[in-house]
Amino acid sequence: MRSVGILTLGCKVNTYESEYIMDLLKKANYEIKDFNSSCDVYIINTCTVTNTGDIKSKKMIRKAIKNNPDACIVAMGCFIEANKDVEIPGLDILIGNKDKSKIVEILDEYFNKKETIKRLYYDDLVDFEDMSITDFPNRTRAFVKIQDGCENFCSYCIIPFVRGKCRSKEMSKVISEITSLVNNSYQEIVLTGIHTGNYGVDLDTNFAALLREIVKIKGLKRLRISSIEITELTDEVLDIIKNEKVIVNHLHIPLQAGSDEILKLMNRKYDLDYFFKKIAKIRAIRKNISISTDIIVGFPGETEELFQKTLETSKKLAFSKIHVFPFSERKNTKACSLPNKVDDVTKKENARRLLLLSKELELSYMEKFINKEVEVLIEEVKEDYSLGHTSEFLHVKIEKILPRNTFVTVKITSISYPYCIGEML
Repeated sequence: MRSVGILTLGCKVNTYESEYIMDLLKKANYEIKDFNSSCDVYIINTCTVTNTGDIKSKKMIRKAIKNNPDACIVAMGCFIEANKDVEIPGLDILIGNKDKSKIVEILDEYFNKKETIKRLYYDDLVDFEDMSITDFPNRTRAFVKIQDGCENFCSYCIIPFVRGKCRSKEMSKVISEITSLVNNSYQEIVLTGIHTGNYGVDLDTNFAALLREIVKIKGLKRLRISSIEITELTDEVLDIIKNEKVIVNHLHIPLQAGSDEILKLMNRKYDLDYFFKKIAKIRAIRKNISISTDIIVGFPGETEELFQKTLETSKKLAFSKIHVFPFSERKNTKACSLPNKVDDVTKKENARRLLLLSKELELSYMEKFINKEVEVLIEEVKEDYSLGHTSEFLHVKIEKILPRNTFVTVKITSISYPYCIGEML
């Protein structure tokens, strides 16, 4: 029996794909071991969305080689896709964002021939690579990948170049996969993709139609959308969110910049007026909904005045959390050629300032729930307390040992950041 260590970097789509790969390898009689131990095979599911993703991907490849120089080293995913024509020392198998599902037969081929294998394609005319998961070991919330690819071509983003065109999983397969997970006791399902809200563009359907079918699944307690663009929260989608309480009280909607000037340079598909009006519409149907976001700081052309606009916009929108990303230049993107680059010191300082605001906004949102009753899905159990999340994705700490993967109702008594403290009723 050969052993394998798998390491996942980056997004929820990668996490989903790695779980699927792990399941395939288990069925093929591989022993799954910790990535830091000595293994016969190492698989790194890489990321390239930022320079940090590239650095971590290269670091983990080197780490695998150091762990066992005689092992078969496999690197797959976005970093490999972005560096198709670059020689990366020490790799035995290179797979882009297609053929991950063929990992077992690719490994068989390698061990038969002991020759380097490259599964890289030089066009994006590929179909959706079907994967299906029935179990997410050690998790209470299960991801379901419904879509791949992006054609938005935001000026800063390399993802359309490494993930290809938009393509979707057939609706019947999505419903079947979620039904299997629910039947296997998963009470919260997270829909994920590279451009999740664009689901169905290639199937003559849309995201709203998918949601309408998913909410009918018997036994599903919570449905979460990993991330969705503001332009994809159509009236049809909002009507479903309004009426279907199985959809959680949380949306993650990337803003990326808080000024029209930078949004235009980023090639985003909205302006601030559109964003504000749509957020107001969402809050009209879900009064206390949690809305988190992504913001990039230090984009070329961002002056102190424009950064101040981002701070002011974030306050007015009252996000429940801001995920902050210093601008990272990606080759082949339009942002590479933009003038007025922002220096690293300024980027770092502005990231710090925005993170401080994020914490302030988080605390303000959390405090709204003091003395309120909330339902918590228990996800972790420690020596003398339990942790879980509410529908709003509030992280709740309860000083009591509770059964994992169960819902409990508690009253929020205080805040001990990053937790809300819950008391059993």
